[in-house]
Amino acid sequence: MCLVSETASPVRRGRLRRFAAALLVLLALAGYVTVRYVTGGGPPGCVVRASEKGGAAYRLSAEQADNAATIAAVGTTRGMPQRAVTIALATALQESALRNITYGDRDSLGLFQQRPSQGWGTPEQILDPVYSAGIFYDHLAEVPGYSRLPLTVAAQRVQRSGFPQAYAKHEPDATLLSAALTGGASAALSCSVRPDGRAGDASAVQEELTRAFGPGLLPPSAPAAGAPGSAVLSVPVDREDPDGGDRRGWELAHWAVARSDALRVAEVSYAGRVWSSDRAVEGWRAQRSARGDDGGSVRIRVAH
Repeated sequence: MCLVSETASPVRRGRLRRFAAALLVLLALAGYVTVRYVTGGGPPGCVVRASEKGGAAYRLSAEQADNAATIAAVGTTRGMPQRAVTIALATALQESALRNITYGDRDSLGLFQQRPSQGWGTPEQILDPVYSAGIFYDHLAEVPGYSRLPLTVAAQRVQRSGFPQAYAKHEPDATLLSAALTGGASAALSCSVRPDGRAGDASAVQEELTRAFGPGLLPPSAPAAGAPGSAVLSVPVDREDPDGGDRRGWELAHWAVARSDALRVAEVSYAGRVWSSDRAVEGWRAQRSARGDDGGSVRIRVAH
Protein backbone atom coordinates (compact mmCIF):
# COMPACT_ATOMS: atom_id res chain seq x y z
CA MET A 1 0.00 0.00 0.00
CA CYS A 2 1.39 3.40 -0.98
CA LEU A 3 1.05 6.04 1.71
CA VAL A 4 1.81 8.95 -0.64
CA SER A 5 -0.39 9.49 -3.70
CA GLU A 6 1.44 10.32 -6.93
CA THR A 7 -1.32 12.86 -7.75
CA ALA A 8 -0.91 14.74 -4.48
CA SER A 9 0.70 18.17 -4.53
CA PRO A 10 4.43 18.37 -3.66
CA VAL A 11 3.59 20.03 -0.32
CA ARG A 12 1.06 17.35 0.55
CA ARG A 13 3.45 14.56 -0.50
CA GLY A 14 6.12 16.06 1.77
CA ARG A 15 3.77 16.16 4.72
CA LEU A 16 2.66 12.59 4.13
CA ARG A 17 6.23 11.38 3.91
CA ARG A 18 7.10 13.12 7.20
CA PHE A 19 4.02 11.57 8.80
CA ALA A 20 4.98 8.11 7.50
CA ALA A 21 8.55 8.52 8.81
CA ALA A 22 7.30 9.63 12.22
CA LEU A 23 4.90 6.68 12.33
CA LEU A 24 7.71 4.24 11.59
CA VAL A 25 9.85 5.75 14.35
CA LEU A 26 7.00 5.43 16.86
CA LEU A 27 6.37 1.82 15.85
CA ALA A 28 10.07 1.00 16.21
CA LEU A 29 10.18 2.65 19.65
CA ALA A 30 7.07 0.77 20.77
CA GLY A 31 8.64 -2.50 19.64
CA TYR A 32 11.87 -1.73 21.48
CA VAL A 33 10.04 -0.89 24.71
CA THR A 34 7.95 -4.06 24.43
CA VAL A 35 11.03 -6.26 23.97
CA ARG A 36 12.82 -4.61 26.86
CA TYR A 37 9.77 -5.09 29.09
CA VAL A 38 9.18 -8.71 28.15
CA THR A 39 12.83 -9.72 28.45
CA GLY A 40 13.35 -7.81 31.71
CA GLY A 41 15.83 -5.41 30.12
CA GLY A 42 16.50 -1.85 31.15
CA PRO A 43 18.24 -0.50 34.22
CA PRO A 44 18.16 -2.62 37.38
CA GLY A 45 15.46 -1.77 39.86
CA CYS A 46 13.35 -3.12 42.68
CA VAL A 47 9.74 -3.22 43.78
CA VAL A 48 8.54 -3.64 47.35
CA ARG A 49 4.94 -4.55 48.14
CA ALA A 50 2.80 -4.58 51.25
CA SER A 51 2.80 -8.39 51.05
CA GLU A 52 3.56 -11.12 48.56
CA LYS A 53 -0.14 -11.17 47.70
CA GLY A 54 -0.02 -7.60 46.43
CA GLY A 55 -1.35 -4.37 47.87
CA ALA A 56 0.46 -1.05 47.82
CA ALA A 57 3.77 -1.04 45.96
CA TYR A 58 6.82 1.21 45.73
CA ARG A 59 9.42 1.08 42.95
CA LEU A 60 12.98 2.21 43.42
CA SER A 61 16.34 1.93 41.71
CA ALA A 62 18.96 -0.67 42.55
CA GLU A 63 21.10 2.06 44.16
CA GLN A 64 18.21 3.21 46.34
CA ALA A 65 17.38 -0.36 47.39
CA ASP A 66 21.03 -1.04 48.19
CA ASN A 67 21.22 1.99 50.50
CA ALA A 68 17.81 1.30 52.06
CA ALA A 69 18.91 -2.24 52.94
CA THR A 70 22.00 -0.90 54.70
CA ILE A 71 20.00 1.67 56.67
CA ALA A 72 17.55 -1.00 57.82
CA ALA A 73 20.27 -3.50 58.73
CA VAL A 74 22.17 -0.98 60.83
CA GLY A 75 18.96 -0.05 62.66
CA THR A 76 17.87 -3.57 63.59
CA THR A 77 21.42 -4.51 64.58
CA ARG A 78 21.33 -1.65 67.07
CA GLY A 79 18.05 -2.96 68.45
CA MET A 80 16.00 -0.10 66.99
CA PRO A 81 12.32 -0.85 66.33
CA GLN A 82 10.72 -0.90 62.89
CA ARG A 83 9.35 2.61 63.51
CA ALA A 84 12.90 3.93 63.84
CA VAL A 85 13.84 2.33 60.53
CA THR A 86 10.79 3.93 58.90
CA ILE A 87 11.86 7.33 60.22
CA ALA A 88 15.42 6.83 58.96
CA LEU A 89 14.28 5.72 55.51
CA ALA A 90 11.83 8.61 55.14
CA THR A 91 14.58 11.02 56.17
CA ALA A 92 17.03 9.63 53.63
CA LEU A 93 14.35 9.68 50.92
CA GLN A 94 13.83 13.39 51.53
CA GLU A 95 17.45 14.39 52.05
CA SER A 96 19.11 12.47 49.21
CA ALA A 97 16.46 10.29 47.49
CA LEU A 98 18.37 7.37 49.06
CA ARG A 99 21.51 8.20 47.08
CA ASN A 100 24.92 8.53 48.68
CA ILE A 101 25.66 11.92 47.14
CA THR A 102 28.88 13.88 47.53
CA TYR A 103 27.28 17.33 47.52
CA GLY A 104 24.52 19.31 49.20
CA ASP A 105 23.66 22.55 50.95
CA ARG A 106 26.89 24.06 52.26
CA ASP A 107 28.99 21.07 53.39
CA SER A 108 26.13 18.53 53.57
CA LEU A 109 26.99 15.05 52.34
CA GLY A 110 25.66 11.54 51.98
CA LEU A 111 22.38 9.76 52.52
CA PHE A 112 21.24 12.01 55.36
CA GLN A 113 23.00 15.20 54.22
CA GLN A 114 25.02 15.34 57.40
CA ARG A 115 27.50 18.18 57.82
CA PRO A 116 31.11 17.66 58.93
CA SER A 117 31.18 21.23 60.26
CA GLN A 118 28.30 20.38 62.61
CA GLY A 119 30.05 17.44 64.22
CA TRP A 120 28.49 14.57 62.26
CA GLY A 121 31.88 13.13 61.33
CA THR A 122 34.53 13.45 58.67
CA PRO A 123 33.49 13.53 55.01
CA GLU A 124 34.86 10.00 54.61
CA GLN A 125 32.80 8.77 57.55
CA ILE A 126 29.60 10.46 56.42
CA LEU A 127 29.94 8.95 52.94
CA ASP A 128 30.04 5.48 54.49
CA PRO A 129 26.36 4.38 54.58
CA VAL A 130 26.95 2.16 57.62
CA TYR A 131 28.47 5.04 59.59
CA SER A 132 25.95 7.67 58.48
CA ALA A 133 22.99 5.41 59.31
CA GLY A 134 24.52 4.57 62.68
CA ILE A 135 25.03 8.16 63.75
CA PHE A 136 21.50 9.04 62.59
CA TYR A 137 20.12 6.32 64.89
CA ASP A 138 22.37 7.54 67.71
CA HIS A 139 20.74 10.97 67.50
CA LEU A 140 17.23 9.56 67.02
CA ALA A 141 17.57 7.43 70.15
CA GLU A 142 18.18 10.64 72.12
CA VAL A 143 14.78 12.06 71.10
CA PRO A 144 12.36 11.33 73.98
CA GLY A 145 9.40 9.24 72.84
CA TYR A 146 10.41 9.38 69.17
CA SER A 147 8.42 6.25 68.30
CA ARG A 148 5.20 7.96 69.42
CA LEU A 149 5.87 11.25 67.66
CA PRO A 150 4.63 12.08 64.17
CA LEU A 151 7.34 10.99 61.74
CA THR A 152 8.08 14.48 60.52
CA VAL A 153 8.55 15.71 64.11
CA ALA A 154 10.93 12.90 65.03
CA ALA A 155 12.98 13.36 61.85
CA GLN A 156 13.14 17.13 62.31
CA ARG A 157 14.46 16.84 65.86
CA VAL A 158 17.43 14.96 64.44
CA GLN A 159 17.94 16.85 61.17
CA ARG A 160 17.01 20.47 62.04
CA SER A 161 15.94 20.95 58.44
CA GLY A 162 14.74 24.18 56.88
CA PHE A 163 11.77 22.24 55.49
CA PRO A 164 10.49 20.25 58.48
CA GLN A 165 7.20 19.14 56.90
CA ALA A 166 8.88 17.55 53.87
CA TYR A 167 9.55 14.22 55.57
CA ALA A 168 5.87 13.34 55.96
CA LYS A 169 5.26 12.72 52.25
CA HIS A 170 7.74 9.85 52.28
CA GLU A 171 6.14 7.97 55.16
CA PRO A 172 4.00 5.56 53.04
CA ASP A 173 6.96 4.44 50.92
CA ALA A 174 9.29 4.27 53.92
CA THR A 175 6.74 2.15 55.76
CA LEU A 176 6.59 -0.38 52.91
CA LEU A 177 10.38 -0.50 52.75
CA SER A 178 10.88 -0.90 56.47
CA ALA A 179 8.33 -3.72 56.70
CA ALA A 180 10.21 -5.73 54.08
CA LEU A 181 13.75 -4.85 55.16
CA THR A 182 13.13 -5.62 58.82
CA GLY A 183 11.44 -8.92 57.97
CA GLY A 184 7.96 -7.80 58.91
CA ALA A 185 6.67 -8.81 55.47
CA SER A 186 7.73 -12.05 53.77
CA ALA A 187 8.63 -12.40 50.07
CA ALA A 188 7.75 -8.72 49.59
CA LEU A 189 10.80 -7.30 47.81
CA SER A 190 12.13 -8.29 44.40
CA CYS A 191 14.84 -6.77 42.20
CA SER A 192 16.21 -7.05 38.67
CA VAL A 193 19.95 -7.34 38.01
CA ARG A 194 22.06 -6.15 35.09
CA PRO A 195 23.02 -9.19 32.97
CA ASP A 196 26.56 -7.95 32.40
CA GLY A 197 28.36 -11.25 32.96
CA ARG A 198 30.23 -10.14 36.06
CA ALA A 199 30.82 -12.83 38.68
CA GLY A 200 30.18 -12.44 42.37
CA ASP A 201 32.02 -13.75 45.41
CA ALA A 202 30.30 -15.15 48.49
CA SER A 203 33.17 -13.94 50.67
CA ALA A 204 32.39 -10.37 49.55
CA VAL A 205 28.74 -10.91 50.49
CA GLN A 206 29.90 -12.22 53.87
CA GLU A 207 32.03 -9.13 54.41
CA GLU A 208 29.09 -6.82 53.65
CA LEU A 209 26.77 -8.83 55.90
CA THR A 210 29.26 -8.46 58.73
CA ARG A 211 29.62 -4.72 58.16
CA ALA A 212 25.86 -4.16 58.23
CA PHE A 213 24.71 -6.72 60.81
CA GLY A 214 27.80 -7.08 62.98
CA PRO A 215 30.38 -9.84 63.45
CA GLY A 216 28.05 -12.09 65.45
CA LEU A 217 25.78 -12.85 62.49
CA LEU A 218 27.88 -15.64 60.96
CA PRO A 219 29.66 -18.41 62.86
CA PRO A 220 33.38 -18.92 62.16
CA SER A 221 32.49 -22.09 60.26
CA ALA A 222 30.28 -20.27 57.72
CA PRO A 223 30.78 -21.84 54.27
CA ALA A 224 32.24 -18.71 52.73
CA ALA A 225 34.73 -18.14 55.54
CA GLY A 226 38.23 -18.88 54.31
CA ALA A 227 36.97 -19.85 50.88
CA PRO A 228 37.69 -17.05 48.41
CA GLY A 229 35.80 -17.51 45.17
CA SER A 230 33.04 -19.57 46.76
CA ALA A 231 29.66 -19.20 45.05
CA VAL A 232 27.35 -19.95 47.98
CA LEU A 233 26.88 -18.51 51.45
CA SER A 234 24.49 -20.08 53.95
CA VAL A 235 23.39 -17.85 56.82
CA PRO A 236 21.86 -19.83 59.73
CA VAL A 237 18.57 -18.60 61.16
CA ASP A 238 16.87 -19.99 64.24
CA ARG A 239 13.28 -20.02 63.00
CA GLU A 240 12.10 -21.39 66.34
CA ASP A 241 13.39 -18.33 68.17
CA PRO A 242 10.33 -16.77 69.85
CA ASP A 243 11.96 -13.36 69.57
CA GLY A 244 11.59 -13.32 65.80
CA GLY A 245 13.68 -15.98 64.10
CA ASP A 246 11.53 -16.12 60.97
CA ARG A 247 11.45 -12.33 60.82
CA ARG A 248 15.25 -12.31 60.96
CA GLY A 249 15.35 -14.74 58.08
CA TRP A 250 13.24 -12.55 55.83
CA GLU A 251 15.24 -9.51 56.86
CA LEU A 252 18.43 -11.21 55.66
CA ALA A 253 16.77 -12.59 52.51
CA HIS A 254 15.41 -9.19 51.50
CA TRP A 255 18.78 -7.57 52.28
CA ALA A 256 20.47 -9.97 49.86
CA VAL A 257 17.92 -9.29 47.11
CA ALA A 258 18.07 -5.52 47.64
CA ARG A 259 21.85 -5.63 47.22
CA SER A 260 21.79 -8.19 44.42
CA ASP A 261 22.93 -5.88 41.63
CA ALA A 262 25.96 -4.52 43.50
CA LEU A 263 27.00 -7.90 44.95
CA ARG A 264 26.08 -9.99 41.87
CA VAL A 265 23.67 -12.18 43.82
CA ALA A 266 22.06 -14.73 41.50
CA GLU A 267 19.70 -16.53 43.87
CA VAL A 268 18.33 -16.24 47.40
CA SER A 269 16.27 -18.96 49.05
CA TYR A 270 14.56 -19.11 52.41
CA ALA A 271 11.58 -20.83 54.02
CA GLY A 272 10.62 -22.75 50.89
CA ARG A 273 10.70 -19.64 48.67
CA VAL A 274 13.29 -18.63 46.10
CA TRP A 275 14.20 -15.49 44.17
CA SER A 276 16.44 -15.75 41.10
CA SER A 277 18.00 -12.93 39.11
CA ASP A 278 17.25 -14.68 35.82
CA ARG A 279 13.58 -14.99 36.77
CA ALA A 280 13.24 -11.71 38.64
CA VAL A 281 10.03 -10.83 36.82
CA GLU A 282 8.37 -13.68 38.77
CA GLY A 283 9.47 -12.31 42.14
CA TRP A 284 9.57 -14.89 44.92
CA ARG A 285 8.24 -18.30 43.94
CA ALA A 286 7.75 -21.63 45.65
CA GLN A 287 10.90 -23.71 45.76
CA ARG A 288 10.10 -27.00 44.04
CA SER A 289 13.18 -28.75 45.33
CA ALA A 290 14.55 -28.89 48.84
CA ARG A 291 18.04 -28.52 47.38
CA GLY A 292 19.99 -25.93 49.32
CA ASP A 293 17.14 -24.96 51.63
CA ASP A 294 17.35 -26.71 54.99
CA GLY A 295 14.57 -24.56 56.42
CA GLY A 296 16.93 -22.94 58.92
CA SER A 297 19.20 -20.89 56.68
CA VAL A 298 19.11 -18.09 54.18
CA ARG A 299 21.01 -19.41 51.19
CA ILE A 300 22.70 -16.81 48.99
CA ARG A 301 24.25 -17.87 45.68
CA VAL A 302 26.30 -15.39 43.66
CA ALA A 303 26.81 -15.29 39.91
CA HIS A 304 29.83 -17.22 38.69
